[in-house]
Order: sequence, then structure tokens, then C-alpha cells
Amino acid sequence: MKKIRVIHGPNLNFTGIREKEIYGTEFIEDIDQRILDTARELDMDLEIFQSNSEGEIINYIQSCHYEGIDGVVVNLGAFTHYSYALRDAIASVSFPVIEIHMSNVAAREEFRQSSVTAPVCVGQISGFGAFSYVLGVHALSEIIG
Repeated sequence: MKKIRVIHGPNLNFTGIREKEIYGTEFIEDIDQRILDTARELDMDLEIFQSNSEGEIINYIQSCHYEGIDGVVVNLGAFTHYSYALRDAIASVSFPVIEIHMSNVAAREEFRQSSVTAPVCVGQISGFGAFSYVLGVHALSEIIG
């Protein structure tokens, strides 16, 4: 059974509460359940991690290396646009990382249209709301076999 992880970055714990017109009304716990159900259907061992702290996310990515994780789906929120430290953490691991965003970042503010982390990820999925996570898990399943 392949071991994968999903990482929710800053403010994603407020999904369903904040900016519902952008991020929807589904709470993060419900999204997590959908992600877990998808992983179960694909016969994958999945754990989910959320942090508002850049350093905690870096530590978690590095711990995935030591645990022998097969792949990670990340939504780094605003860190996507400026965190070279997270970019370096992703670049330092050998497993595939897929970047996802619930909103269509290409159609949003100019600063959101640039990702410093996407170039070190195997791909990026955005604009499908909470379903972006499901697509990310399916993509990871295809990549790691």
C-alpha cells in the first residue's frame, strides 16, 4: 500500500468560514473526509496535516522523507507565492509533490498568479474547489503507480 500525505497550509483550517465565494462553504473536516475516502478507494495509506506555520510545514515535509512516504499533495496557500524555504524543502525530497489550489489562481490577483513552489513540484492543479484535492490524490496515484 502506497503511503501519501496531504498538507494544508495557512488559513486552510478556516475553509468553509472565510471567503466562501472563493473557497466554498464546505468545512475542512468534510474536505478531509472526501480526501480520505478517495485514498481508501485507491488503496492508499493517507494522513492529513495542517499548519499555519511555515517552519512546521518544512519539518513535516522533511519527516515525510524519513518515513519513506511515496508522495505528497500540498496546498501551501499564500506561502506558494513567496516561500523559498518551502520551495527548497520540496526540492530536497525525492518523492513527487503535487501542488493544488482550490481557487483558480491564474484568474486572481497578480501576486497569486506566480508560484515559487510549482517549479519543484511534478504538477499543479487549481480552480476546482475542494475537488482539486481529489484530483491531486488521483494524479499522485497515477504517478507513483
